[in-house]
Amino acid sequence: MNVHNREIILIGPLKPLIVKGLDAVGIVHKTAEAKDADAFYASHANVRAIACSATTELLGEPFMKRFPKLQIISSFGVGYDHIDAKAAAARGVIVTNTPEVLTEEVADTAIALLLCTVREFPQAERYLRAGKWLQKPYPLTKATLRNRTVGIVGMGAIGKAIARRLDAFGVPVVYHARRQRHEAGHRYYPKLLDMARDVDTLMVIVPGGAATANMINAEVLDALGPNGVLINMARGSVVDEPALGKALMEKRIMAAGLDVFAKEPEVPQELIAMENVILFPHLGSASVYTRDRMDQLVVDNIAAWAAGKPPLTPVPETPFTSWKN
Repeated sequence: MNVHNREIILIGPLKPLIVKGLDAVGIVHKTAEAKDADAFYASHANVRAIACSATTELLGEPFMKRFPKLQIISSFGVGYDHIDAKAAAARGVIVTNTPEVLTEEVADTAIALLLCTVREFPQAERYLRAGKWLQKPYPLTKATLRNRTVGIVGMGAIGKAIARRLDAFGVPVVYHARRQRHEAGHRYYPKLLDMARDVDTLMVIVPGGAATANMINAEVLDALGPNGVLINMARGSVVDEPALGKALMEKRIMAAGLDVFAKEPEVPQELIAMENVILFPHLGSASVYTRDRMDQLVVDNIAAWAAGKPPLTPVPETPFTSWKN
Protein backbone atom coordinates (compact mmCIF):
# COMPACT_ATOMS: atom_id res chain seq x y z
CA MET A 1 0.00 0.00 0.00
CA ASN A 2 1.57 3.31 -1.06
CA VAL A 3 1.79 6.20 1.36
CA HIS A 4 -1.20 8.05 -0.13
CA ASN A 5 -3.39 5.03 0.50
CA ARG A 6 -2.23 5.13 4.11
CA GLU A 7 -3.73 8.50 4.91
CA ILE A 8 -5.44 8.46 8.30
CA ILE A 9 -7.86 10.83 9.99
CA LEU A 10 -7.31 11.11 13.73
CA ILE A 11 -10.41 12.16 15.67
CA GLY A 12 -10.06 13.33 19.24
CA PRO A 13 -7.24 14.56 21.47
CA LEU A 14 -3.66 14.39 20.23
CA LYS A 15 -2.39 11.71 22.58
CA PRO A 16 1.40 11.43 22.07
CA LEU A 17 1.59 7.64 21.83
CA ILE A 18 -1.18 7.51 19.22
CA VAL A 19 0.16 10.44 17.20
CA LYS A 20 3.70 9.05 17.16
CA GLY A 21 2.47 5.54 16.32
CA LEU A 22 0.22 6.66 13.48
CA ASP A 23 2.89 8.98 12.06
CA ALA A 24 5.04 5.88 11.60
CA VAL A 25 2.25 4.21 9.62
CA GLY A 26 1.07 6.91 7.24
CA ILE A 27 0.02 10.52 6.73
CA VAL A 28 -2.10 11.66 9.68
CA HIS A 29 -4.74 14.39 9.37
CA LYS A 30 -5.76 15.67 12.82
CA THR A 31 -9.30 16.95 13.46
CA ALA A 32 -8.02 18.70 16.59
CA GLU A 33 -6.10 21.09 14.33
CA ALA A 34 -9.01 21.74 11.94
CA LYS A 35 -10.76 25.11 12.05
CA ASP A 36 -13.78 23.94 10.03
CA ALA A 37 -14.78 20.30 10.54
CA ASP A 38 -16.93 20.05 7.41
CA ALA A 39 -14.24 21.53 5.19
CA PHE A 40 -11.63 19.31 6.86
CA TYR A 41 -13.59 16.12 6.20
CA ALA A 42 -14.41 17.17 2.64
CA SER A 43 -10.74 17.77 1.89
CA HIS A 44 -9.86 14.26 3.08
CA ALA A 45 -12.82 12.36 1.66
CA ASN A 46 -10.61 9.66 0.12
CA VAL A 47 -9.04 8.42 3.34
CA ARG A 48 -9.36 4.71 4.05
CA ALA A 49 -8.65 4.75 7.80
CA ILE A 50 -9.96 6.66 10.81
CA ALA A 51 -8.55 6.47 14.33
CA CYS A 52 -10.55 7.70 17.32
CA SER A 53 -8.31 8.56 20.25
CA ALA A 54 -11.26 8.91 22.63
CA THR A 55 -15.04 8.61 22.62
CA THR A 56 -16.34 11.23 20.22
CA GLU A 57 -19.39 12.40 18.31
CA LEU A 58 -21.58 9.71 16.79
CA LEU A 59 -19.93 8.18 13.76
CA GLY A 60 -23.05 7.02 11.94
CA GLU A 61 -24.13 6.41 8.38
CA PRO A 62 -24.16 10.13 7.39
CA PHE A 63 -20.61 10.50 8.70
CA MET A 64 -19.31 7.39 6.95
CA LYS A 65 -20.86 8.46 3.63
CA ARG A 66 -18.33 11.28 3.56
CA PHE A 67 -15.59 8.67 3.05
CA PRO A 68 -16.52 6.30 0.19
CA LYS A 69 -13.18 4.46 0.38
CA LEU A 70 -13.21 3.99 4.15
CA GLN A 71 -12.02 0.56 5.29
CA ILE A 72 -11.35 0.77 9.04
CA ILE A 73 -12.31 2.76 12.13
CA SER A 74 -9.94 2.03 15.02
CA SER A 75 -11.55 3.25 18.23
CA PHE A 76 -10.15 3.79 21.72
CA GLY A 77 -12.00 1.97 24.53
CA VAL A 78 -14.03 -1.19 24.89
CA GLY A 79 -17.34 0.58 24.36
CA TYR A 80 -18.08 1.67 20.80
CA ASP A 81 -21.64 2.97 21.08
CA HIS A 82 -20.41 6.23 19.47
CA ILE A 83 -19.99 4.25 16.22
CA ASP A 84 -22.89 2.78 14.24
CA ALA A 85 -21.29 -0.63 13.83
CA LYS A 86 -24.22 -2.01 11.82
CA ALA A 87 -23.93 0.84 9.33
CA ALA A 88 -20.19 0.21 9.17
CA ALA A 89 -20.78 -3.47 8.44
CA ALA A 90 -23.19 -2.60 5.65
CA ARG A 91 -20.49 -0.43 4.07
CA GLY A 92 -17.79 -3.08 4.51
CA VAL A 93 -15.97 -0.98 7.13
CA ILE A 94 -14.15 -2.81 9.92
CA VAL A 95 -14.56 -1.32 13.40
CA THR A 96 -12.01 -2.17 16.06
CA ASN A 97 -11.94 -1.40 19.79
CA THR A 98 -9.44 -1.95 22.61
CA PRO A 99 -10.69 -4.85 24.76
CA GLU A 100 -8.74 -7.13 27.11
CA VAL A 101 -5.87 -4.69 27.78
CA LEU A 102 -8.10 -2.83 30.28
CA THR A 103 -10.04 -5.77 31.73
CA GLU A 104 -8.08 -6.15 34.96
CA GLU A 105 -7.83 -2.40 35.61
CA VAL A 106 -11.58 -1.90 35.25
CA ALA A 107 -12.29 -4.93 37.45
CA ASP A 108 -9.95 -3.50 40.11
CA THR A 109 -11.80 -0.19 39.97
CA ALA A 110 -15.17 -1.94 40.21
CA ILE A 111 -14.15 -3.70 43.41
CA ALA A 112 -12.73 -0.46 44.82
CA LEU A 113 -16.00 1.33 44.06
CA LEU A 114 -18.00 -1.46 45.69
CA LEU A 115 -15.85 -1.37 48.84
CA CYS A 116 -16.01 2.42 49.03
CA THR A 117 -19.77 2.30 48.72
CA VAL A 118 -20.58 -0.37 51.29
CA ARG A 119 -17.87 0.59 53.82
CA GLU A 120 -18.06 4.38 53.34
CA PHE A 121 -14.29 4.77 52.98
CA PRO A 122 -14.40 8.20 51.24
CA GLN A 123 -16.81 9.54 53.89
CA ALA A 124 -14.56 8.23 56.66
CA GLU A 125 -11.51 9.86 55.09
CA ARG A 126 -13.35 13.20 54.89
CA TYR A 127 -14.41 12.74 58.52
CA LEU A 128 -10.78 12.39 59.61
CA ARG A 129 -9.59 15.37 57.54
CA ALA A 130 -12.32 17.52 59.08
CA GLY A 131 -10.93 16.78 62.54
CA LYS A 132 -14.08 14.99 63.67
CA TRP A 133 -12.22 11.86 64.84
CA LEU A 134 -10.83 14.00 67.69
CA GLN A 135 -14.36 14.26 69.05
CA LYS A 136 -15.60 10.72 68.44
CA PRO A 137 -15.00 7.67 66.24
CA TYR A 138 -16.54 7.40 62.81
CA PRO A 139 -19.92 5.60 63.09
CA LEU A 140 -20.09 1.89 62.32
CA THR A 141 -21.11 1.33 58.72
CA LYS A 142 -24.53 -0.18 58.16
CA ALA A 143 -23.35 -2.17 55.16
CA THR A 144 -20.62 -4.77 54.62
CA LEU A 145 -19.66 -7.30 51.98
CA ARG A 146 -19.84 -10.07 54.56
CA ASN A 147 -23.58 -10.68 54.25
CA ARG A 148 -24.18 -9.70 50.63
CA THR A 149 -24.87 -11.48 47.37
CA VAL A 150 -23.71 -9.68 44.25
CA GLY A 151 -25.60 -9.90 40.98
CA ILE A 152 -23.40 -8.99 38.04
CA VAL A 153 -25.28 -7.51 35.08
CA GLY A 154 -23.18 -8.55 32.10
CA MET A 155 -20.71 -11.44 32.09
CA GLY A 156 -18.18 -10.53 29.45
CA ALA A 157 -14.44 -10.41 30.10
CA ILE A 158 -14.73 -7.63 32.68
CA GLY A 159 -17.71 -9.23 34.39
CA LYS A 160 -15.76 -12.47 34.72
CA ALA A 161 -12.75 -10.60 36.13
CA ILE A 162 -14.99 -8.94 38.72
CA ALA A 163 -16.50 -12.31 39.60
CA ARG A 164 -13.03 -13.81 40.15
CA ARG A 165 -12.22 -11.07 42.61
CA LEU A 166 -15.51 -11.49 44.47
CA ASP A 167 -14.90 -15.25 44.64
CA ALA A 168 -11.58 -14.51 46.35
CA PHE A 169 -13.41 -12.22 48.79
CA GLY A 170 -15.79 -15.06 49.64
CA VAL A 171 -18.79 -13.13 48.32
CA PRO A 172 -21.55 -15.11 46.57
CA VAL A 173 -21.97 -14.16 42.90
CA VAL A 174 -24.79 -14.68 40.41
CA TYR A 175 -25.28 -13.02 37.04
CA HIS A 176 -27.63 -11.91 34.29
CA ALA A 177 -26.54 -11.63 30.66
CA ARG A 178 -28.00 -11.95 27.17
CA ARG A 179 -27.00 -15.59 27.18
CA GLN A 180 -25.74 -18.10 29.70
CA ARG A 181 -21.98 -18.39 30.06
CA HIS A 182 -21.44 -21.96 31.19
CA GLU A 183 -17.74 -21.31 31.73
CA ALA A 184 -18.56 -18.59 34.27
CA GLY A 185 -19.38 -21.15 36.96
CA HIS A 186 -22.04 -19.04 38.67
CA ARG A 187 -25.83 -19.17 38.76
CA TYR A 188 -27.42 -17.61 35.69
CA TYR A 189 -30.62 -15.56 35.71
CA PRO A 190 -32.32 -15.19 32.32
CA LYS A 191 -34.41 -12.31 33.73
CA LEU A 192 -32.85 -9.24 35.33
CA LEU A 193 -35.84 -8.59 37.61
CA ASP A 194 -35.68 -12.08 39.06
CA MET A 195 -32.01 -11.58 39.90
CA ALA A 196 -32.62 -8.13 41.39
CA ARG A 197 -35.20 -9.62 43.74
CA ASP A 198 -32.82 -12.34 44.91
CA VAL A 199 -29.71 -10.21 45.54
CA ASP A 200 -28.93 -7.05 47.48
CA THR A 201 -26.13 -5.73 45.26
CA LEU A 202 -26.09 -5.11 41.52
CA MET A 203 -22.84 -4.49 39.65
CA VAL A 204 -23.50 -3.31 36.10
CA ILE A 205 -20.91 -3.88 33.36
CA VAL A 206 -22.74 -4.06 30.02
CA PRO A 207 -22.18 -2.13 26.76
CA GLY A 208 -23.99 1.13 26.15
CA GLY A 209 -26.37 1.78 23.26
CA ALA A 210 -30.06 1.46 22.54
CA ALA A 211 -30.29 -2.18 23.64
CA THR A 212 -29.26 -1.37 27.22
CA ALA A 213 -30.63 2.17 27.61
CA ASN A 214 -32.23 2.60 31.07
CA MET A 215 -32.19 -1.15 31.70
CA ILE A 216 -31.64 -0.32 35.39
CA ASN A 217 -34.95 1.46 35.90
CA ALA A 218 -37.34 2.12 38.78
CA GLU A 219 -38.75 -1.42 38.58
CA VAL A 220 -35.30 -2.98 38.90
CA LEU A 221 -34.36 -0.66 41.77
CA ASP A 222 -37.56 -1.49 43.63
CA ALA A 223 -36.84 -5.19 43.16
CA LEU A 224 -33.36 -4.63 44.64
CA GLY A 225 -34.97 -3.25 47.77
CA PRO A 226 -34.13 -0.97 50.71
CA ASN A 227 -30.87 -2.77 51.54
CA GLY A 228 -29.81 -2.66 47.93
CA VAL A 229 -26.58 -1.25 46.54
CA LEU A 230 -26.10 -0.34 42.87
CA ILE A 231 -22.64 -0.13 41.29
CA ASN A 232 -22.45 1.14 37.71
CA MET A 233 -19.22 0.55 35.79
CA ALA A 234 -20.94 0.34 32.39
CA ARG A 235 -22.28 3.47 30.69
CA GLY A 236 -24.35 6.25 32.20
CA SER A 237 -27.10 5.49 29.69
CA VAL A 238 -27.64 2.05 31.24
CA VAL A 239 -29.12 3.53 34.44
CA ASP A 240 -32.21 5.75 34.59
CA GLU A 241 -30.53 8.55 36.55
CA PRO A 242 -33.70 10.37 37.66
CA ALA A 243 -35.20 7.07 38.84
CA LEU A 244 -32.00 6.28 40.72
CA GLY A 245 -31.93 9.68 42.39
CA LYS A 246 -35.53 9.27 43.49
CA ALA A 247 -34.94 5.73 44.79
CA LEU A 248 -31.98 6.94 46.84
CA MET A 249 -33.80 9.96 48.27
CA GLU A 250 -36.83 7.84 49.19
CA LYS A 251 -34.51 5.16 50.66
CA ARG A 252 -35.95 2.50 48.38
CA ILE A 253 -32.32 1.43 47.96
CA MET A 254 -29.48 1.96 50.43
CA ALA A 255 -26.61 3.33 48.36
CA ALA A 256 -24.98 3.63 44.95
CA GLY A 257 -21.47 3.77 43.52
CA LEU A 258 -21.17 5.36 40.08
CA ASP A 259 -18.20 5.62 37.75
CA VAL A 260 -20.25 6.74 34.74
CA PHE A 261 -23.03 9.23 34.08
CA ALA A 262 -25.58 10.03 31.41
CA LYS A 263 -24.12 13.41 30.41
CA GLU A 264 -20.46 13.25 31.36
CA PRO A 265 -18.73 15.22 32.74
CA GLU A 266 -21.96 16.70 34.11
CA VAL A 267 -23.22 14.92 37.24
CA PRO A 268 -26.71 15.58 38.66
CA GLN A 269 -26.46 17.89 41.67
CA GLU A 270 -28.87 15.71 43.61
CA LEU A 271 -26.39 12.82 43.40
CA ILE A 272 -23.46 15.03 44.43
CA ALA A 273 -25.40 16.17 47.49
CA MET A 274 -26.09 12.64 48.77
CA GLU A 275 -23.78 11.10 51.35
CA ASN A 276 -24.88 7.57 50.42
CA VAL A 277 -23.55 7.87 46.87
CA ILE A 278 -19.90 7.39 45.85
CA LEU A 279 -18.97 9.20 42.65
CA PHE A 280 -15.89 8.46 40.54
CA PRO A 281 -15.02 10.62 37.47
CA HIS A 282 -15.01 7.70 34.99
CA LEU A 283 -11.85 6.14 36.42
CA GLY A 284 -12.37 2.57 35.16
CA SER A 285 -9.22 2.22 33.08
CA ALA A 286 -7.59 5.48 34.10
CA SER A 287 -3.99 4.59 34.84
CA VAL A 288 -1.02 5.59 32.70
CA TYR A 289 -0.07 1.92 32.30
CA THR A 290 -3.47 0.78 31.01
CA ARG A 291 -4.27 3.83 28.91
CA ASP A 292 -0.91 3.46 27.15
CA ARG A 293 -1.80 -0.12 26.29
CA MET A 294 -5.17 1.01 24.94
CA ASP A 295 -3.54 3.77 22.87
CA GLN A 296 -1.08 1.25 21.45
CA LEU A 297 -3.87 -1.09 20.41
CA VAL A 298 -5.54 1.75 18.48
CA VAL A 299 -2.27 2.16 16.60
CA ASP A 300 -1.67 -1.57 16.18
CA ASN A 301 -5.05 -2.09 14.51
CA ILE A 302 -4.27 0.68 12.01
CA ALA A 303 -0.76 -0.72 11.46
CA ALA A 304 -2.22 -4.16 10.72
CA TRP A 305 -4.56 -2.60 8.16
CA ALA A 306 -1.70 -0.68 6.52
CA ALA A 307 0.29 -3.93 6.21
CA GLY A 308 -2.68 -5.74 4.66
CA LYS A 309 -3.04 -7.97 7.72
CA PRO A 310 -6.24 -8.83 9.60
CA PRO A 311 -7.24 -6.38 12.36
CA LEU A 312 -6.32 -7.46 15.87
CA THR A 313 -9.62 -6.70 17.62
CA PRO A 314 -12.59 -6.27 15.25
CA VAL A 315 -15.96 -5.86 16.94
CA PRO A 316 -18.52 -8.67 16.45
CA GLU A 317 -20.72 -6.64 14.10
CA THR A 318 -17.84 -6.23 11.61
CA PRO A 319 -16.05 -9.59 11.34
CA PHE A 320 -13.01 -9.47 9.07
CA THR A 321 -12.90 -11.42 5.83
CA SER A 322 -10.58 -9.32 3.65
CA TRP A 323 -9.74 -5.72 2.89
CA LYS A 324 -11.74 -4.35 -0.01
CA ASN A 325 -9.83 -2.93 -2.96
